[in-house]
Amino acid sequence: MGVPLVCHGHSRPVVDVSYSPITPDGFFLISASKDSIPMLRNGETGDWIGTFEGHKGAVWSCSLDKHAMRAASASADFTAKIWNALTGDELHSFEHKHIVRACAFSEDTHRLLTGGMEKILRIFDMNRPDAPPKEVGTSPGSIRTVEWLHSDNTILSSCTDTGDVRLWDIRSNKIVQTLETKFPVTSAEVSQDGRYITTADGSSVKFWDANNFGLLKSYEMPCNVESASLEPKNGNTFIAGGEDMWVHRFDFQTGEEIGCNKGHHGPVHCVRYAPGGESYTSGSEDGTVRIWEVGTVNHEESNNLSGHVKLVAEEVVRKAESLRINEKATEAAK
Repeated sequence: MGVPLVCHGHSRPVVDVSYSPITPDGFFLISASKDSIPMLRNGETGDWIGTFEGHKGAVWSCSLDKHAMRAASASADFTAKIWNALTGDELHSFEHKHIVRACAFSEDTHRLLTGGMEKILRIFDMNRPDAPPKEVGTSPGSIRTVEWLHSDNTILSSCTDTGDVRLWDIRSNKIVQTLETKFPVTSAEVSQDGRYITTADGSSVKFWDANNFGLLKSYEMPCNVESASLEPKNGNTFIAGGEDMWVHRFDFQTGEEIGCNKGHHGPVHCVRYAPGGESYTSGSEDGTVRIWEVGTVNHEESNNLSGHVKLVAEEVVRKAESLRINEKATEAAK
C-alpha cells in the first residue's frame, strides 16, 4: 500500500475536511474536529499552517472561500465563525440557538450558509455581518449537510434523521426538488464543474445530474459509508470512506473497486479529492488526517506486482544465459 502523508495535531475525531480551489499560492486544506480547533494545512504537502482558536465545543463542519482568504466553521457551541485564513484571527461569530452542523461559503464568497439542530437554513451576508440572516424554509429534521449550486441561486441540504436531499430556490424560499434516498444523506458534494451531485447514504453512493436532478448512477459499497467524493478533473473515479476504516477508490463508469487505502485506526468520517485530482484526503475517528496520492496501491497489489516483476526478471536472466550459451557454441564451432 502506498504510504500516505499522515497529518497529526487533532486530539479528537476528525469529522470534516474541505479543500480550497487552486489559488496563485497553491491550494489549502481545512479540517474540523471534535477537539474544537479547526486546522489549516498546505493541501499538497499536508504541512501545518495554523489553527483557529475560539470555539468552545466540537467543530462539525469547515469551509474555505474560493480565494482561501477566509475560513468558516460550524460548532456545537451554537456558533458559526468566520476567520482570517492568513492570520487566524476571528472576524465574526454568528450566534445560533442550537448546535450548528454545517456551513458553506457561496461561490461569490459574499454569503455564508449554515444549518444544524434548529432545522433552519440561514444565509449570512459577509458584507453586513451584523444584519439579521435570511432564513430559508424549515427542514423536516436536524440539518447535516449544506451546499451551494446554480451560481448561488440554489442550496441543498440533507438531514441527520431522515432520508432525501432537498434543493431550495433562495429567491422563492421554496423546495424545488427532492432527491430521494433510502437512508439519511451523510455527505453531499457538488462537483467542481457544477454538473454532478455526489451523495452518500447508508451503504450507497449516488450521482445525480445537478441541472435536471435525475439519478445517473447508484452503487452499493462494501460497507456503510459516511462520505464520498468525485474526482474533479475527469470525473472518472470516486472515493468513499466509512465504518470499515478504509478509503476505497472506484471506477465511476462501472462502480468497480480499483484501489483500497488502509491505515486509519477508526471509522472514516470524511473524504475529499484535492482540486487537481492528484490526491485525496480522509479524516477519521482516530484523530488523523491522511493525504493519499492517486495511483497508490494496496499491499496485496504490491505483492502481486513485485511477484510479476520477479518473474519477468527471471525470464530475462534465462534468455540472457541462453544467448551466452548459444554464442559460446558458435565460437566453439568456428
